[in-house]
Formats: sequence, C-alpha cells, structure tokens
Amino acid sequence: MKSESTATYPPAHKKGFYGWVIAATSFVTFGIAVGIPYYNLPFFYDYFQKAFHWDLKEITLGFPLAALLTIWVGPLLIPHFSPRKLIITGAGFTALALFGFAFMHGSLTMYYVFYFLYTVGYLFAGPIPHQILVSYWFKTKRGRAIGFVYVGVGLIGSIGPFLVRPLTEKYGFQTALAVLGGLMFLVWPLAFFLLKDKPEEIGQFPDGAAEPPPDMKLSSHSFGYLLRNWPFWLLMIGSICSIGSIGAIIVHMKFVFRDAGFTDQAVLNAAWAKASVMILWSSIAGRLIIGYLADVFSKKHVMTATYFIVVATILLLLWVSPDRPYSLPLFALVFGFAMGADYMLIPLMAAEQFGVNTLARAMAVILPVNTIGQTWCPQGISALREYFGNYAAPLWAVFALAMVGALAIALLPSDKPLKKGTGVDEPILADNPSNPLA
Repeated sequence: MKSESTATYPPAHKKGFYGWVIAATSFVTFGIAVGIPYYNLPFFYDYFQKAFHWDLKEITLGFPLAALLTIWVGPLLIPHFSPRKLIITGAGFTALALFGFAFMHGSLTMYYVFYFLYTVGYLFAGPIPHQILVSYWFKTKRGRAIGFVYVGVGLIGSIGPFLVRPLTEKYGFQTALAVLGGLMFLVWPLAFFLLKDKPEEIGQFPDGAAEPPPDMKLSSHSFGYLLRNWPFWLLMIGSICSIGSIGAIIVHMKFVFRDAGFTDQAVLNAAWAKASVMILWSSIAGRLIIGYLADVFSKKHVMTATYFIVVATILLLLWVSPDRPYSLPLFALVFGFAMGADYMLIPLMAAEQFGVNTLARAMAVILPVNTIGQTWCPQGISALREYFGNYAAPLWAVFALAMVGALAIALLPSDKPLKKGTGVDEPILADNPSNPLA
C-alpha cells in the first residue's frame, strides 16, 4: 500500500517551530466553532419549549436526527479535504444554523433543518480537523498540544453563559442566538492566514525535529482494515458509550436541576450558568493534566481511569440539590475534569493504535458514530424521563452506559500501531523506495 504521507521532505525551516502557532490558532478556532455553540445551545431548550410549545423529546430530537442524516459526511468527505478548508467551511455552516435557530418562528421542520446544518458544521470545523492538524505538527508532545487546543473549547465556551444569559434576559433568546452566529465568522481570518495543514509546507517536521518521526512513515490503513481489527471496535464502543453519557448530562443538566428543586426560572438560570462555567473551567485542568499524563504514561491506563471518573460523575449528579449547597459545584468540578479529558483522549489513542497517517480515516468513522451516541443517548433519556416522571431511573441508565464504555477501554491492547492484518504490535512502513526505513 502506498503511503499518503510525503515521500521526500524539504530541508528544515530555519525559523522557530511553527507548531505552537498552529496550536494557539487552533485553540481559538476550536473554541469559537465548537465551544460556544455546543455548550450553550442547551440553555435555549426551555425557551424553545415555552415559546413554541414543543415537547422536550421534540426539542432534543434535533441533534440526534441530524447526526443520523450526516453520518455519511465523515467517511465520504472529511478524508478528502484539508483540515484548514474544513474549518473555514464548517464555521460558515454553524453560523447559518445559529441564525436559523434565531429566526425559525416555531417551525419544527425548520428547526431540524437548521440542526442538520449545525451538525455538518460541527463535523467540518470540530474535533476531526483540529485533531489532525495537531497530530501532524506534534509527536512527542502530542498529548500536551491536543490538551492545550482542547482548553480553547472549555475556556472560550465558558464565555457563552456570560453572553447568552444577559442577552436573553434583556433582548430575548432570538437576539442571543444571532449574536452567537455572528461570532462564528471570527474563525475565518484566523484559518485563512495562520493555519498550515502540515509542517512540510514550510520546511519543518513535527516537534521542530531535524527529521520526521517514524510514525509519519507508517502506511495509511484503509477503512476495511480498521473495521476488521477488534481494537478499533473497542475504541469505538468505549468512546460512544462514554461520550453518550456525557452528552446526556450536558443536554439534560438544566432539566435535572429543575427536577431537583431549582424551580424558579431566575434561580434555575443562575444554577445552570454557575455549573456550566465551573464545568468548562474544570475541563481546562482535565485537558492539561491528562494531556501531560498521556505523554508520560500508558494512554490506555490514563484513558481507562478517566472513563471511570465519568462513571462517578453520574452519581454526583443524582446527589445535586438546593438543600446541599456544595453538591452542585462538586458535581461540576469532577464532571468538567472528566469531560475535558474524555474527548481529547480518543484521537491520541487512535493515533497510537493505527498511526498518525490513518488518524483522518479512523476519526472520520469514530466521530460521526460518537455523535450518534452523543445525541441519541440524550433522546433516550428524554423518553425515559417522560415514562418514569423523574430523572432517577434515566440517570442510572446513563451510569450503566458509562460503565460499559470504561470496561471497553480497559480491554484495549498496548499503545502501539498494529501491523496490517496481524494484530501484533509491529509498525508497518510505507513501501516507498525513497523512504530509508522502508
């Protein structure tokens, strides 16, 4: 199989390593394109409920329905376009979706259409292109670099509650959504002028090294190869279960707080805003600490421990009550730490298991499937909430799902790319005669 990586490399660039400019720019573009809309859209759900008289399950159906309709986008389109172009296009789709939410006038059909646009934007400008960018530019410090970039999602996303709450209370939720849509265009100049897809474009190698790392010479595996290897399925099952449980908490958190006794609208808004900010700030610590640990220790062990922390957070959410003032911040801090680490560990593990040159293909399958779990799990919880009349049983279902995810990750093999067709921990090099290691 021919390698998709560059066969001959330009001489090293004499200027400073550009990778940290890539990381810093990705910090901002990722935070704007994903952090602001994803973590703040659930704030508007109860306003949709009141303004348009929609049922909870109709509101939460938007994202899962869009995830099903866009599952083809990842495998079919993403591997064929540069990360930079994907980010620019995705930010535009997200902006259109947010403007649509602001002016949809109560039409459920249009609501679902705009969620379709939002999900395409999320796939194009979200985790996949940013993970690929950072993975191409870093090897030995890949965990720390990805952790730093993911901090942007938490830090910039945490600005959202300080915007949406006062804008909504003063001008209405439609204005707040339109403002969020306008913010998406800040991504364009950054991506146009600062992002570079690969270090060889400017004569550099990952980490600023004098020569390319061995994993750049690994052959790029096909979709068929990935689907025939059980570690790929374990990673996909583990991630879909864990991210599904996290998605359920994010979507239903405000409603769980309301059932727990935060019944006054102003008090409920304040509790959601406080928890959201603490979650996103705590996620910063999770990303930085776990990113460092993933560079130093076994990624499998670090990922397994993180997934079990996710399991524990469901128990803390069950304990939240206005009668226990410290229950909400305790839940938010622990959940934020685990959530922040959870998302960034998936591409790190995929790159270790299958090689950086296969990362685009692996994540083009894993992320859309994860998005199914991330969106349909909340929808299932909506149905359970409607059936049981409270959140006790639904949250225990989330607990069981998260436990399955943690056990799947615990069964993964050691952190090395697998040789094609064998399953042993031996790298396969590209069959390129210009490659001295081939």
